[in-house]
Amino acid sequence: MIVKIVIGFIVGIISGLFAAGGALILVPAYVYIIKMSEEKARATSVFTILPMVIVSSIFYIKFDNINWNLALKCAIGGIIGGIIGAKSLKKISPKILKLMFIIFLTYSTIKLVF
Repeated sequence: MIVKIVIGFIVGIISGLFAAGGALILVPAYVYIIKMSEEKARATSVFTILPMVIVSSIFYIKFDNINWNLALKCAIGGIIGGIIGAKSLKKISPKILKLMFIIFLTYSTIKLVF
């Protein structure tokens, strides 16, 4: 129980500071620390992120840090992409998903560094 709360605490701080960290930290933590299947880890991380996003959003709204025009347009795309991604999860092998995740993390790291 303590390990799960600590994982959530760390992800909450990172999510609040950088608006990221959910899947980047939760999926590997669920898979390698809690020993959850990758499919369940991805689905659980999406659900876990929801309360963090709501709480962080309250503060972002309070400090007037949201570009509403951009946010609403991206939210529409995100909803459509989320539907497609969730339906695709069952159709793509875990090995391919892991490879896609590694490529995404590598690309993101390179873009952040340079």
